[in-house]
Amino acid sequence: MEAYGLVVGSQHPADSTIDTFFRSRKYLGSHDRKFIAETVYGMLRFKKRIEWLCESSQQQHHGAPGGSPVYLQCLIFRSVFADEVMETLVGELDAEQEEKRSLILFLNEAKKRNRNVDDKDPFLEDATKDLSLRFSFPEWMIEEWRNQFGDDGTRQLCSALNTPAPLTIRVNTIRTSVDECKERLAKERIETERTKLSPFGLTLRKRTNVFQLDVFRQGFFEVQDEGSQLLSMLVDPKPTSKVVDACAGGGGKSLALAALMKNRGTIFALDTNSFRLEGLRKRIRRSGVDTIRVRKIEAGEVPSDLAGSADNVLVDAPCSGLGTIRRNPGMKWTVTPASVAELHDKQSEILDHYARFVKVNGRLAYSTCTMMRSENEGVVENFLTDHREFELMEPASILRRYGLEALSPEKYFRLKPHVHGTDGFFAAVMRRIQ
Repeated sequence: MEAYGLVVGSQHPADSTIDTFFRSRKYLGSHDRKFIAETVYGMLRFKKRIEWLCESSQQQHHGAPGGSPVYLQCLIFRSVFADEVMETLVGELDAEQEEKRSLILFLNEAKKRNRNVDDKDPFLEDATKDLSLRFSFPEWMIEEWRNQFGDDGTRQLCSALNTPAPLTIRVNTIRTSVDECKERLAKERIETERTKLSPFGLTLRKRTNVFQLDVFRQGFFEVQDEGSQLLSMLVDPKPTSKVVDACAGGGGKSLALAALMKNRGTIFALDTNSFRLEGLRKRIRRSGVDTIRVRKIEAGEVPSDLAGSADNVLVDAPCSGLGTIRRNPGMKWTVTPASVAELHDKQSEILDHYARFVKVNGRLAYSTCTMMRSENEGVVENFLTDHREFELMEPASILRRYGLEALSPEKYFRLKPHVHGTDGFFAAVMRRIQ
């Protein structure tokens, strides 16, 4: 309950808050840590539905059990969503017999109401309200996705986003091959299977702390979602290219681009945050890459050696991150329409700025890990209206060399969790024609 309260009350991602919580409580064993993390993430995923079950069950169940709302919500999650036996769960509590009996009646009522939600026809009344409660998402988010994907598509999307993401790695082909990495992991008792779309990815069959493995320390792989691997392929740099990774952050895409370029050419990894770039420098040393130039720049700065000179510029823009809810369910409750509108303005400024780095016949790739129109098509279409020197390229024409042209038949590149099994991504590739 304490960990959940910290996560809900923080603006930081749930994973970093939980890591801080565990670091200050080193006495917790692996079993306790797993139990706490599973409970916190589960309560975040189903927060709205759990709160509704708690409130409505209390109203129905006269003489409601004692305890704070978070305490009762935790019990609901463990009994209703984690399928723990109520009698065993309540029996372990330090409480009087009458209080335990009251809790069991309360949880029975919650389980009944939960079944009623699933049994109800979702479109008899208000589809937005129904899907919002059923899958535990804010109504404004549901409405946005209904407009994009329809009712059935939204139901499938929300269901996929409520499923924990697999652990996927990108094999560092500068150091090894996919087959060799798979074999080395097997020797460390880590079973993997090839990713369905990326030719460089492996998915672990069981989650584990891969950062403790020898094969990781030797630079054989990086943790990276399959969708993110595909975005780097969409940039499609040549081995001799001059590439700018405009919002490099931790550098996952810079490293992927270096591997695609066979450790040739030059990649300028830029960011305004020196702390994030320091993490990238460590990853570069481990990966054996020689071609990444890490550089901190100020907002609005256009270095003279980069202006109008890059063959490829990748703008992986700061965004709401709603395509990654599988990993960070807490962002359901921190992203708002106002914050999305603010991001649209920021993304537009960033794209305008880094367009100046692209040379004639060079390419500009804009990407996000969200599924909000205003952050995706809204930014790109405004940019193309204001910048006639750029034209949109068809993603299929780029992905054909990887045999993935059928993945993106439209003018924009989109990955959807419920269709592709990846995080949600958007990208547009533009060529500078004058």
